[in-house]
Amino acid sequence: MSPTTPASDPDPFAPRDLDVTQELDAPEAFARLAGRAPRPERAPEDVADRLFAAPDTAPHADPHAGPRGGRAARAAALLATLTVVPAVAFALPDTTLNVVDDAGAALGLGPDGLRGLLRATGLGLPALLLAVPPAAVAARRLSARAVLLAGLLCLAAGVLAAPLADSVPLVAAVRAAQGAGAGVALPAVLVLVWERRSTLLTALWAGTLAAALLAVMPLALAAVPMSGTTAEPVPWHTALAPRPEPVLAALVAALLCLLLRDRGRDALPPLRHAERGQLVLPLVPAAGFAFLALMTTYDWSSGGQLVVAGVALFALVGLALVGSRDATAGSPLGCAVVMVTAGLFGYPVTAPLAGLAAAAAPERGAPPPAPFVAAALAALLGALLTALLTARLPHAAARAAVLTGHGLVVTGVLLGLAVDATGAPWALLLPLVPLGAGLGAALAASLRDAGVGSALFGLSLCFPAVLTGQLLVLSLQVGQLERVAPATEAQRLYGLLAGYRLWLVVAGVLVLVLTAAWARAARAARAANVPDL
Repeated sequence: MSPTTPASDPDPFAPRDLDVTQELDAPEAFARLAGRAPRPERAPEDVADRLFAAPDTAPHADPHAGPRGGRAARAAALLATLTVVPAVAFALPDTTLNVVDDAGAALGLGPDGLRGLLRATGLGLPALLLAVPPAAVAARRLSARAVLLAGLLCLAAGVLAAPLADSVPLVAAVRAAQGAGAGVALPAVLVLVWERRSTLLTALWAGTLAAALLAVMPLALAAVPMSGTTAEPVPWHTALAPRPEPVLAALVAALLCLLLRDRGRDALPPLRHAERGQLVLPLVPAAGFAFLALMTTYDWSSGGQLVVAGVALFALVGLALVGSRDATAGSPLGCAVVMVTAGLFGYPVTAPLAGLAAAAAPERGAPPPAPFVAAALAALLGALLTALLTARLPHAAARAAVLTGHGLVVTGVLLGLAVDATGAPWALLLPLVPLGAGLGAALAASLRDAGVGSALFGLSLCFPAVLTGQLLVLSLQVGQLERVAPATEAQRLYGLLAGYRLWLVVAGVLVLVLTAAWARAARAARAANVPDL
């Protein structure tokens, strides 16, 4: 048979045409001999291309799209990151306990009715974690900008309807709408960030998420101070939407994203069936866990709540490890496990700490904001510095950055045991700053070479981890209150502080467990040859 046999020859063993004057490397030559198109290689990138992803080097770039449109679209994505993520985070805090007496008097509720009210105001987080997986699929399959706008409109509707809620069912609907809208908007803005293909913008998103989880509760408590203090009282409806301003700013940013769209840069790889299956995988266990978490509010013992939280944490780590072996949900640096770490040690650590600091300052009725703002800034700086320092370095540097971030988290937890949470406000800087820097650095480093599917998969595990941490710390505090049986406010504060310190001990152990799980996930991803996307 002649070497010049056409490629359409049905004989599978017939040799193919090769241009002997063209220099080919071994993989490309083998691909041509096998009749397959060789996999295109990436062009070399310098640090500016990697960090800012210049539009003319994009794999889907439109030759008619100029750099001005790319810069405007990047600016819109940056503005959306800085506004949407905080607006989403403000759907988490439940400050109704500070005004529960006023709310009960306004709604004419007895003791059972007050428990139902607190159960209704706690629906924000379960609604949020249930909305993230289907919203992630929608943001990949449909226009991410349209999904973002739909989520923010739902969130804004819940915020604007808060003053009109005059019954427990309406309060439940308001909080559920806020949580669902936040859960729809967050994966959409992540997809917008991924469309920019910018390492620095991805790190900014990671740092903003960590910062919001750390600082959102003290800022909400500042808007809803405890009743019975010298602080000026606020209407009880304020607890349903303590900070509406970020939602309005996020809506403006979403509209700018619709207007400033760089069509040459917006195309991501199409959603595949395998990716869709991986993104909705956490939905069923998350729904079951949210249901059980809600059921624990019906006079469950603190031991029963701990069992539910332990089972949920085991399931989350198992999902993260299983997903790490998948080519779609896995990532070279185990971002799914790091997302669980960020959810477990962000909001569940600082939210009860803010409550303790507020209870120790009756003249203000709110925690001091400076330590928590410093922690948020540390998270942002940690994420951005990690991206800048590891942009041109190999995977080993990024893995070292993730380990360093976990080490800082352990340091923050240990320092939290060493300081008095109800003491001087400046003392809170010692645990909060390393905690924020560690979470920001670990999250940014783990996302460096992740694909959009693996980032969304990790995000779908983050907020179930938040709920797990909340259930852990609250059950430990309830257990300590049952042991102390407080008769005075000072004894009650002592019981809450003892339960929080016990939570920090548990958290220190869990950080080490999650660090080991991350190392195993990263090894599994390398063994499975998970691609760098």
